[in-house]
Amino acid sequence: MKFPRTYPLSEIAEIISAKYVGDDSFPVTGMNEIHVVTSGDIVFVDHPKYYDKALESAATIVLINKEVDCPEGKALLISDDPFRDFNKLTNFFNPFSAFAKAESPISMGENTHIHPSAVIGKDVEIGSNTIIHANVSIGDRCIVGNNVIINSGAVLGGDAFYYKRRPEGYDKLLSGGRVVIEDHVEIGCNATIDRGVTGDTRIGYGSKLDNQVQIGHDTVLGKHVLIASQTGIAGCVIVKDEVTIWGQVGITSGITIGEKAIISAKSGVSKSLEGNKHYFGIPADDFRSKYKEIAAIKRIPEVLELLKNTNK
Repeated sequence: MKFPRTYPLSEIAEIISAKYVGDDSFPVTGMNEIHVVTSGDIVFVDHPKYYDKALESAATIVLINKEVDCPEGKALLISDDPFRDFNKLTNFFNPFSAFAKAESPISMGENTHIHPSAVIGKDVEIGSNTIIHANVSIGDRCIVGNNVIINSGAVLGGDAFYYKRRPEGYDKLLSGGRVVIEDHVEIGCNATIDRGVTGDTRIGYGSKLDNQVQIGHDTVLGKHVLIASQTGIAGCVIVKDEVTIWGQVGITSGITIGEKAIISAKSGVSKSLEGNKHYFGIPADDFRSKYKEIAAIKRIPEVLELLKNTNK
């Protein structure tokens, strides 16, 4: 998320009532999660395990819960609760708006058709030759390209599934990002695509999503990705061009699926996968390795019988 203007560090610190390390006028241009930060961004960290990763990231302002040596060319915001204060900044720069249709005319291209029952949020942009069917919900600031089809019941721009465990329960990280649908995409009935926490969840050019597909926050699909029904992809996943994912596949967060990979139905993906290979199973592995594993398992009774006879 980029701010509407460049803010001095002192002003950002005042918003969240935090101490800071750095020049008063140190420039702050936005805030983001660690996997998408750039120079000028704030990133938050609240666990010693991730201090070095945050301090060495591309972010130049680190919102942290401990006074540490400040890396050269960077600034620190010292907070007793960085998670809480990251939410404060999200709410300050991108406050929640009530459940209502757009207050101003929708930015919409030629020959686009939107069913009267669809709900379109504020500041949504929709391209030309696009069809939005009944009971579709598109959240604030989402972008839908040209020649897109969004089938009935789909939800674009739901909140990220992102929580911090506290003694009293789960604390929600506010979602201030967007969903971006590129040209020639089709989204199936009752598919759900969560908005980014601070950045974009993106569905790439020409990709096709079946019914009941779930795409987590900040996940990026490349071009011509094909995803079958009931697949669930967690947040911050990169799916490269021309990947095929068949039904009921589950994919964990923060991994990359290589270009032209194929993942067979009901597979469970727990780590990054190379491109140009075919995978299946739980955990998913390439076909050759998996078939060898299955063949070895089938031989267990034979091996046990041999051991039994050997010990007689």
